[in-house]
Amino acid sequence: MSFLNPITAIIAAAVAVPALLILYFLKLRRRDVEVSTTLLWKRAIEDLQANAPFQRLRNNILLILQMLALLALLLAVAQPQLSANVSSGAKSVIIIDRSASMQATDGDPDKPGTLTRLEAAKRRALELVDRLREPGLLGGAGDEAMVIAMDTIGEVRQNFTTSKAALRAAIEAITPTDAPSRLKDTYGLARAFAQRPVFQEGAAPDQDGSRIAGQTAVMHLFSDGRLADAEKVEAQPEDVFVYHAVGSPLTENVGIVGLRAERSYDKPGTMSVFVALQSTAAAARAVDVQLAIDGQVAAIKQVTLPSAGAGQRTADMDPNDRAVVPANGGLVFSVDRPQAAIVSVSIRQQEPDAMPADDVGYLVVPPARRLAVALVTPGNLFLREVVEGLNLSRPPLVLTPGQAQAILDDPKKAGEYDVWILDRWIPTVRGADGKPAPGLPPGRFMVFGPPPPPPAGLIDRGPGEATIALDVRRAHPVMRPLTLDALVVTGARRTAVEDKSPVTVLAEGATGPLIVEAATLETRALIVAFDVIESTWWVDPSFVLFVAGGVRHLAGEGAEGGEGVIQAGSVLTQRLPTGAEQVSISRPDRAAADLVPSADGQVVFREPQNVGIYTLSWKGPPGGSDVLVDGRVRRAVAANLLDPAESDLGTRLKLGLQSKLVDAQSGDAAGVRRLWPWLLLACLLIVMVEWWIYNRKVAI
Repeated sequence: MSFLNPITAIIAAAVAVPALLILYFLKLRRRDVEVSTTLLWKRAIEDLQANAPFQRLRNNILLILQMLALLALLLAVAQPQLSANVSSGAKSVIIIDRSASMQATDGDPDKPGTLTRLEAAKRRALELVDRLREPGLLGGAGDEAMVIAMDTIGEVRQNFTTSKAALRAAIEAITPTDAPSRLKDTYGLARAFAQRPVFQEGAAPDQDGSRIAGQTAVMHLFSDGRLADAEKVEAQPEDVFVYHAVGSPLTENVGIVGLRAERSYDKPGTMSVFVALQSTAAAARAVDVQLAIDGQVAAIKQVTLPSAGAGQRTADMDPNDRAVVPANGGLVFSVDRPQAAIVSVSIRQQEPDAMPADDVGYLVVPPARRLAVALVTPGNLFLREVVEGLNLSRPPLVLTPGQAQAILDDPKKAGEYDVWILDRWIPTVRGADGKPAPGLPPGRFMVFGPPPPPPAGLIDRGPGEATIALDVRRAHPVMRPLTLDALVVTGARRTAVEDKSPVTVLAEGATGPLIVEAATLETRALIVAFDVIESTWWVDPSFVLFVAGGVRHLAGEGAEGGEGVIQAGSVLTQRLPTGAEQVSISRPDRAAADLVPSADGQVVFREPQNVGIYTLSWKGPPGGSDVLVDGRVRRAVAANLLDPAESDLGTRLKLGLQSKLVDAQSGDAAGVRRLWPWLLLACLLIVMVEWWIYNRKVAI
């Protein structure tokens, strides 16, 4: 047991206890009085005024009860508490997970469906706030706490304060989002506040003299543990981290974890929608999947998902954790739709679903159109045949490097082509200093051969040794249909990605990245950092698939990963045509916000936190797939969850960080039990008993 406010209690005891005892030490000194009749004895013994300073204490039940009541009251002033194996401190950082999985309705495992995980987490966080130490009556600071809301990033809702009202308001104001949860960045944010020094008078400064040592705050995480990046969190030895698990490890769920749309090369008017499903149910489950186009139901298909498999248990797993290998399934919808469309796919099932965020997904599909492609090559017949075999609006324009440079120098002429394919040649652009240098101008490019320099490129250190593709990013829409197991690059180059470069590595070999995607505000490029002729790729069918898929991806024809689809919780970034004015965005709940485009037409909206359609509108010229409605141009952007880790709802009772394993705390959210309310109740009961005994004596 420990006491939070012992000094105040000691001072109060030093005053109250002697005062009570003095009342019982006082002695009555009586005078001898001769009376003529015993009737006057009554008046003689009615003298209750003490006229002697001391007397010997006698066994008095009233004194004992009054001392017990006073002792209970003084102990309550000292604020005793019982520890529950949880570190406590003067500062607490309260982190509340508000991600999509926290909408699961198993917050009360005894009554499923009555309480969400987020509601349960907020209740336990409020219990922690209620148990914070109040400032002392005679001075002394109370406990401080701050509140951080977490999904993909952490958001400070309340900085350090001793005000319980402010902390409660910040916690109660947290609402759920449809974004996945990520711990690494939030942990770094919380740790920055937790390690912030407390400046104390007389404390010794550190060696550099820049800070004064203080107390480390306790970080409390209220979550279900569905944190895909928990193993990347680097917890330091001095960190005090407490994990409060909410929800049930046995909760089952069926959700949409993948969604994309493609148009047929031969028949661009035919649209195929691919749906990937995941189930963590212990038994096979049949669900109906509904396809709607522009709000109208187009098709319904039923799919049966197998039961989830039993995963391999590890020594660090809690016995109550359910090791599950989710079952996967999917289906394809094919419809004739040459026009642009807003596609929604939703799950319909008889069993009640624990989380609605992954039961629906949206796509913004552009209209069918044939692309215009320009090929720049010093003479690659095979690449030319591949490009000419694509279903384009017109035969590809084949240019020499000199001809291409003249067109690229004229943005109006260069904009007539959706994609430029550059074979062993990099155009010249003017840098920030006005001097010409190799680089990529604004536009969409597919580059073969020595890569362009950063930022929309790679660091090229010259020729390297032969290599194979060691690591391939299969999730990328261009790389998904490819098989690069047989690829051998004899003319590989030693390449590297510049720090903080907008480059995504799609395939990597022993000499560095082989295939990358670079995306800046004005330029997007797929870069193959080797000469295809100096490899075995040109005789492999996957090369044809790469060129065809890459052209469509760069032109924005692919719905997945394109500019019209983002993940809930990410930043929505769009580039509007020059001259766009009065820009606004409408959220799925129809709330609107005004946006101000930058000089290059870019707008940024940092709050796409829910699944649905976000609609940009403005006055001015439209873009390629924009539509004009009531005098304003409109552009739709779809936000989805599509996260397999978030759709697996089983609560983790052990949270594995990079350097340690954290057990979930159960019961009291604060890890301590404050005893002062019970002591006050005991004091009241004792006073009532003392009052009853006193009245009984008087009656007798």
